[in-house]
Amino acid sequence: MASAIYRKILSLNPKVILFLEYLEILIGATIVGLVFNLLLLPNKIAAGGVSGISTILFGLFHWNPSYVQWAFNIPLFFLGIILLGKQFSLKTLVGTTFLPFVIYMTDGIQPITHNHLLGALFGGIGLGIGLGIVFRGKGSTGGTALIGQILHKYTHLSLGFCMVIIDGSIVVLSAFVFSLEQALYAIISIYLSGKMIDVVQVGLSYHKMALIISEKEEEIRELIFKEIDRGITKISGVGGYTNASRPILMCVLDQSELTKLKQLVNRIDPSAFVIISNSVEVSGEGFTQELMKRKQP
Repeated sequence: MASAIYRKILSLNPKVILFLEYLEILIGATIVGLVFNLLLLPNKIAAGGVSGISTILFGLFHWNPSYVQWAFNIPLFFLGIILLGKQFSLKTLVGTTFLPFVIYMTDGIQPITHNHLLGALFGGIGLGIGLGIVFRGKGSTGGTALIGQILHKYTHLSLGFCMVIIDGSIVVLSAFVFSLEQALYAIISIYLSGKMIDVVQVGLSYHKMALIISEKEEEIRELIFKEIDRGITKISGVGGYTNASRPILMCVLDQSELTKLKQLVNRIDPSAFVIISNSVEVSGEGFTQELMKRKQP
């Protein structure tokens, strides 16, 4: 929330915003590089991507992972420009080159743990945090994501499925190079990193959206205003069975207010139809990431 407000304040100065985005890319890449050397590489966890490839090649030939990542990332960057026909931003090049640099500079640092499970758990968490920060800066660390985009263009498979194929192949290869157990640890890291990327991107503060269908919508609306102090949006609906007009009340609120809302609706109309869903991000006029009350459109 603080980051969103800070950026809104500085919205009139694009140069400051650009500086912060590059700073996020550098910080995120630094975290990813440290996690790689402190947790993933010493525990032989090939958690997908070019970092996973470099882990496997280090296990086979003791090739320096930073050199391997540079050798993969830089040609892939230019190949992406040629084959995808798009201009990759300077941010992608910065992330692509800076991450191996961090790995090179922290080479030989003492690992945090040699426990494979701890390495997989905290490696996945740290990897997700670092990548999430890079993505917040609208950057990328390159690697197999570019391969996925190329496959997506020329095979017409979904981008998500292409990434599953690539990362899955790396994990399977790690099972042959290291062991099946190490591959399972890698899957744990990949899963956790994906979850942590989401946390960094949208935060932990999930809001709820309630859709309320009731014949007593005016009473419910007034009580929500009075007791919860939340705004309401009325949506015109038509009953599928009765073909009668039926207004729908939409309300976005904090999770802590959900129980009170349900009790309130039940008090007015026990037969009301209520649908609750997660709203991971709310934006627009009258809103910040922490909802402003009574200002729904």
